Amino acid sequence: METGQYVAYTYFRVDPAWRRLPVEERAAHKDAFAEVIDEFAPHFDHLRSYSTTGVRPDSDFFLWKITQRYETLGELGAALNATPLAGWLETPYNYLATTKASQYTSARKPRKLTPQGSPYLVVYPFVKVRPWYELSAGDRQRAMDEHIRIGREEFPTIYNHTSYSFGIDDQEFMTAFECDEPADFMHLMLRLRDSEASRWTERDTPIFVGQHMPVREALARLDGVGSLVEDRN
Repeated sequence: METGQYVAYTYFRVDPAWRRLPVEERAAHKDAFAEVIDEFAPHFDHLRSYSTTGVRPDSDFFLWKITQRYETLGELGAALNATPLAGWLETPYNYLATTKASQYTSARKPRKLTPQGSPYLVVYPFVKVRPWYELSAGDRQRAMDEHIRIGREEFPTIYNHTSYSFGIDDQEFMTAFECDEPADFMHLMLRLRDSEASRWTERDTPIFVGQHMPVREALARLDGVGSLVEDRN
């Protein structure tokens, strides 16, 4: 069996008390955390950071990690835990998935996830109701053909990066979509509510909208120091 990629999304929330530390100490914490990300980036197929500051109360930023080696995920986690900032961070969500060939397309090899570089990434765990799996293969294929056609033909600037979590995490799928504007994805989801496949959804929350940026910019938003400097100028 051909092995796919491991895909993980790790979310971080900073303790508000951290913002009361001296500016210099906070800067050192952020630098040490960012240096670990820089050091590990070559060991991943892709290691990208996204800010959720000011959008969700339970997350300030997250990492989208894609690697051939499961062990690399743990090695990065251990290295980040060794940084001073880790003592002030919570991890409210952490999702794991892997890639495989889709049964609803002509692909025969595991899909290779490659970020397209869009400014926003929408991520959420997904679970179907059990009766979906009782449908015939033909009925499921027909529903998914419609689902895929809507995305490809009506929303060509939105890129789907679905991965699979069966047996390795609590959800069945991890769905991630790159887009130019979060509102674009809202229109796609609204359109998909009319599709046959939508009726078989059990859970598709929580939903995270991340803005892609270098990790140092995402960390700067934790205490807004960069914004304060810009305001003074």
